[in-house]
Amino acid sequence: MRRRIPWRRSGDIRTFRMSTIALLAAMTILALGLPSAPLVAGDELADARADQRALEIQITKQQALVARLQRSQATLADRIASTSAALDETVSDLRVAGREIAALRGAIREVRTDYEQLVAEIERLREDLVQAEAQETDKRAELLARKEQLAARIRAAYEASQRSPFEALVSGASLTDLLVEASAQLDAGEQDRALARQISRDRERLLALAASIKTRRAQAQALRQEAAVQEATLDSQLRGLRRAERTLGSLQRRTQAVLAQQRAAYRELAKDEARSRTAVVATERAQRKLKARIERLVEAQLAEGGIPSDFSGTMRWPMPGVVSQDYGCTGFPWEPPRGNCANFHNGIDIVAPYGTPVRASAEGRVVFIGWNPYDDPRDPAWMVIIAHSSSIQTWYAHLQPRRPVRVGQLVQAGTVIGYEGNTGRSTGAHLDWRVMRNGEFVNPRLFL
Repeated sequence: MRRRIPWRRSGDIRTFRMSTIALLAAMTILALGLPSAPLVAGDELADARADQRALEIQITKQQALVARLQRSQATLADRIASTSAALDETVSDLRVAGREIAALRGAIREVRTDYEQLVAEIERLREDLVQAEAQETDKRAELLARKEQLAARIRAAYEASQRSPFEALVSGASLTDLLVEASAQLDAGEQDRALARQISRDRERLLALAASIKTRRAQAQALRQEAAVQEATLDSQLRGLRRAERTLGSLQRRTQAVLAQQRAAYRELAKDEARSRTAVVATERAQRKLKARIERLVEAQLAEGGIPSDFSGTMRWPMPGVVSQDYGCTGFPWEPPRGNCANFHNGIDIVAPYGTPVRASAEGRVVFIGWNPYDDPRDPAWMVIIAHSSSIQTWYAHLQPRRPVRVGQLVQAGTVIGYEGNTGRSTGAHLDWRVMRNGEFVNPRLFL
């Protein structure tokens, strides 16, 4: 019996060797056939890149909004300046100025809408930034936790690798225990690799978040600065518009006061109806005679080469002030009839402080200065007439009897040719400015 013991021990050794081989084979099979551990979702990096592209599109739209707002502000500033200049420095059509100011109010509302959209974009960026910063904080915590988890698993794997299968068997572990342990180690190794890959993606996600946060902060700062500039500009535009509105209101009140004064004077004159009809007839006759005389003077100047045959330029207002009576049908009874109008005003009446300089509307040759020789001898009007071509003349009536220029003198646009007065049949100090083309009075606004 004792002689058989070594044989049994030898069989145990063989059995152990076979078991070890079987264990290694099983471990190999497990290694080849063990399914991979599920990966942590890898869509976060794709989402980060999509977020970056969306942010770039958003910034492009915001830049387009800023550019549109800047263009609108510049256009608005030009329009307000133009309207203010028209009201402050020249005779303006108050109706046109009123319509332009109403349009400017609408334009300012549109600019304000764009400005409010810019403010909304800033708030949107702020909210996005808060969200991105929160994501960055969470992702940093996740990354730290995963790093710690991976470190712990690496330590456990290292400790497990120090114990050989033989030692496990010697310690009394069964073959099944060894297979389970080997499978677990293989599974843990694959999970460790998946965890390492996830940590790498987490780092990339953090870098993308950091870049997004940096871009959003810079864009938000730029938009805040631009919004401050646009707000200040818009406030300035509003102040300019309000000044123009006040100027328009003042001119409208002045115009209404002048009109009321003139209508009152005309009513007094019109009480004598017979005298009124006689005055209208006399006025028409005086104008026809003066026109004939001016035509002869113009022909003489043309023959001498003193004036051009054609006029192709534009004219300017001869005097700052307000229009008290425009060209066309009027309710003033002392104006002569024309067409379907019982009373028709052939020029534009401009009111300014007495003695305001009157200037040539365009380059031309002075052909007449003095009292209208065909007007009412008891109260004639002092006039200046300038020929700009063989067919175009400008008439300036009711001036003070002064001679800052002489007959035959070539004057430039803006040359002082007289001073506002109250001569002739006038209801107050004003300038009656007329333009004659081919022997007929036409609307002076056609040449402005």
